[in-house]
Amino acid sequence: MRGLILLSLAFALALSTARASAEEAAAAVPDPASSTAPAGPSPERFGEKSSGPAIPEPAAPKPDPAPPAATEPSATAPTTVPATAGGASGAAGSSTPGGLNPERFGQQPDAAYGAFQRGLYVTAYNLALPRAKNGDPAAQTLVAEILARGLGVPRDATAAARWYALASEQGVPEAQFQYALMLLDGNHVNKDVNAAYALLEAAAEAGNVLAQFNFAQLIVDREPGQAGMTRAASYYERAAKAGLADAQYAMAQVYANGVGGRKRDDAAARRWLELAARQGFDTAELDLGTWMIDGRGGARDRKGGFNLLRRAALGGNVAAQNRLAKLYMQGLGTDPDTVTAAAWYILARRAGLFDPEMDDFLNGLTPEETKQAIEKANRLR
Repeated sequence: MRGLILLSLAFALALSTARASAEEAAAAVPDPASSTAPAGPSPERFGEKSSGPAIPEPAAPKPDPAPPAATEPSATAPTTVPATAGGASGAAGSSTPGGLNPERFGQQPDAAYGAFQRGLYVTAYNLALPRAKNGDPAAQTLVAEILARGLGVPRDATAAARWYALASEQGVPEAQFQYALMLLDGNHVNKDVNAAYALLEAAAEAGNVLAQFNFAQLIVDREPGQAGMTRAASYYERAAKAGLADAQYAMAQVYANGVGGRKRDDAAARRWLELAARQGFDTAELDLGTWMIDGRGGARDRKGGFNLLRRAALGGNVAAQNRLAKLYMQGLGTDPDTVTAAAWYILARRAGLFDPEMDDFLNGLTPEETKQAIEKANRLR
């Protein structure tokens, strides 16, 4: 799931209209609606500086290995919601170890962070831990990151939560974001939606792009109706302008459906779809490809639309696979190809999508065509 929080029913319906044709939408299985948990413990539980958290240190850690030969994925690169690589609690666009944004751990050069960047996680932990115990918020965030992911030390999400809590108290936006995810998830801390809301808002206002997107999602979930959607749209837009593909797709839906205080504007929606599709956001590729074929929001480009849908289909997007099958069947943007059309629909059908029109098409094939289509579908997997 790309988004941290499930969309409200009204907005989810708007999104589903743009994401799939009527028959595909009927076959899709919607996410269950998220519930708002009662307020949890007092914010005082975020940490008590007087005694400090009880953090289990790893027993006799082994020396760091040689630095890895290749740089690991960037922390800020969105995956791919609304979704879906996860951070401590699986939020949209959360980080993976290595290549992290220095804003996570402070602005100045830092030996512990430098060791972390080089993959020397035990060294980074040992350098950061004394400073974290002395109240350094950047070091607390780094220790939390290492413990949350089990990088060179035993994974301990509960201890990581305590360090994130202490750093979030001191206003570190990344720590606020990560701790908010844990409060919403409730697996390693007591679930507290209200506290998570406050922390996400603080991190979003401080400029944390992932917090901006996920706070918008939380607003939509907690504040259904036009007022909530209008407020959420402002955070979606900030994250979208910062380059987050999830947020760019959300803005496309805002303009495509005329919600969030914006008038319907297909041209603006298509521009946002283009930005998200350039980043490989498969649902944006699906929508943009369809719009290009239909000439919605801009010039008609059947070949370009076909190519985008094919890219999304090759990436595993089931709706794109079904739509690509129809393009091959109808000869739109490509030469007609009965066997290839059937192969792509077989692939989508195996994933659980059923389309009556394509079922009729499949039933009309000769035994030899069916055999060839199945063989081709097996190669497309």
